[in-house]
Amino acid sequence: MVSMEQRESARVEYARELVAGASRIVAMTGAGISTDSGIPDFRGPNGVWTRDPAAEKLSNIHDYTASREVRERSWQARLDHPGWSARPNAAHAALVELERADKLNAVVTQNIDRLHHKAGSSPERVIELHGTMFETACLGCGDRGDMREALARVRAGETDPPCTECGGILKSATISFGQALDVDVLDRARSAVLSCDLLLAAGSSLTVHPAAGLVGTAAHAGATVIVCNASETPYDDVAASVLRGPLGEVLPALVPDRHGE
Repeated sequence: MVSMEQRESARVEYARELVAGASRIVAMTGAGISTDSGIPDFRGPNGVWTRDPAAEKLSNIHDYTASREVRERSWQARLDHPGWSARPNAAHAALVELERADKLNAVVTQNIDRLHHKAGSSPERVIELHGTMFETACLGCGDRGDMREALARVRAGETDPPCTECGGILKSATISFGQALDVDVLDRARSAVLSCDLLLAAGSSLTVHPAAGLVGTAAHAGATVIVCNASETPYDDVAASVLRGPLGEVLPALVPDRHGE
């Protein structure tokens, strides 16, 4: 009888062969790739919203603009965000290896932590669908700034620092629920997945659209899909391979150079 471990090993081996045969890979990453770096996901068993359902309001643009209390709580959360001290993990490093092997064309990420940049991914190949926590954006005039400068104002006593240009509401330069994705960024992501021969979806529940829909876009364009996630996703049925193991183990195992190929 074949054991569960043997079946999982066979699935990883098959996925590694798919990666070895690909030349235009796009990785689409979600919160699950950063959990080993100390940044909790949102919907998992230990996710931010699972442990504190009220925290979801901090990521809703309607709640954010309507409530000073929500904004004040958001600024305190930004001060303590684990992304300030997080370091890339083995999963991020594996994608860098694929890029250096001239196999990875782009990383389309839903994350705001810039750990792909810190790991060594080429900035021009990282497409940040949901923005970045390291910059601020004014909801009034659109002015962009350095988040560290805004947080210095919070530490100095401003509980809800306004835009220094127009006095408008300031927030992190991230996409909240209720906000549309940047059209140019989304177009770059679509172009990337339409031209790839393999889409590697890693650490995403693939439930948030339009980001999740990129998996279907790639599949319909003829790309092979590999899904690596701790739980089931709506796109498992279009994937040639579905892997459930820890990303810090699974993604390095998919890098051909590690196996002498």
